Amino acid sequence: MRLQDKVVLITGGSEGIGASCATAFRRRGARLSLTARSREKLEEVGGSGAVITVGDLGDPETRRAAVESTIEHFGRIDILLNNAGAGLYAPSWQARMEDVRRMFELNFFAALSMIQLVVPHMQRQRSGCIVNLGSIAGKVTLPWFTLYSASKFAIGSLTDGLRMELKRDGIHAMTVCPGYVQTGFQEHVLAGNAPAAIAGRKQFAITAEQCAEAIARGVERNARTVVTPRAGWVFVALEHLFPRLVDSQLERIYRQQDLSR
Repeated sequence: MRLQDKVVLITGGSEGIGASCATAFRRRGARLSLTARSREKLEEVGGSGAVITVGDLGDPETRRAAVESTIEHFGRIDILLNNAGAGLYAPSWQARMEDVRRMFELNFFAALSMIQLVVPHMQRQRSGCIVNLGSIAGKVTLPWFTLYSASKFAIGSLTDGLRMELKRDGIHAMTVCPGYVQTGFQEHVLAGNAPAAIAGRKQFAITAEQCAEAIARGVERNARTVVTPRAGWVFVALEHLFPRLVDSQLERIYRQQDLSR
């Protein structure tokens, strides 16, 4: 897909991966529609010509307004990037259900709602691309991130199903699975903290800009799944080939900072 003049709707577009995606897509000539809670940040990221929708993505009215204002302004939506999300560091058997529901509402249900709002427009166009932000944790379950992993596994499965459901309509679906990305994500988790062994390995992290470039290139080449950095595929392969070994290593990291105590 050539991104020149394509209309891209990005959720969580005010900072982090979303803001970097706005820059990466704009650099390729795309037209932007951004939604998040901070008008000031959205206007700074979007620049002149971008459609801005301010609000909480958990609110159905915000989702509806983002789609309607994009269609009203540009007449179409070519790419939906479901980027907004939240994390939760807590044992699954101990986590507050209120936090779990909030996370799934944003990570899965809000994304699904955006898809349901956008797909009819793409069907009329007979073209489009849905990009759902998953995680490497949606390929390999991380015990310090079990419930977050579950939400991202759900996003990956949803994306695979969408790709088959919508292929005859000319609509493609792509999952993005980043590893550790240097953003403010850790500051916005609903509860808990990353294990010190993970938080201390920032030398293996990628920047939001690197992640955004991988996403834009994935859209351009019609990829099914983008894992970034690409070395993440090795981790996924190891989990499939040597599951007991990977389990034991992840469990060891988890026990170094037992989240249940």
